[in-house]
Amino acid sequence: MPKDHLHPNLVKTKHLSLLTLFASGGTLICCALPALLVSLGAGAVMASVVSSVPQIVWFSEHKLGVFIFAGVMLSISGFLQWKARSLPCPSDKELAELCNKARVNSLRVYFLSVSVFLIGGFMAFVAPWLVS
Repeated sequence: MPKDHLHPNLVKTKHLSLLTLFASGGTLICCALPALLVSLGAGAVMASVVSSVPQIVWFSEHKLGVFIFAGVMLSISGFLQWKARSLPCPSDKELAELCNKARVNSLRVYFLSVSVFLIGGFMAFVAPWLVS
């Protein structure tokens, strides 16, 4: 469906949800993925990944900033999701169905982003306390 048929706030919400997924993916890369690989005994795999893509270390070194950025993005996205829940869809039946599908998909991406953020947060801040 062309963007012209969607309410502008719904388009913003859809794009922000995808950006939020990207931002919360940084929390997964910095914290959950390394912890998972090491706990599965795949520390050598993690070492290989870090040597192949050394930029991954940046996420771990700046995890607080990554989490703050992702949290702000999730908050903004959640606010826009809340505002977009009652926006009008086109009166054309086919376009209305596409509009509702876009809303549902945007909400799914948002909840996936929140889940990734929570998993990454647990691995970054809670799990180290449980191990020590």
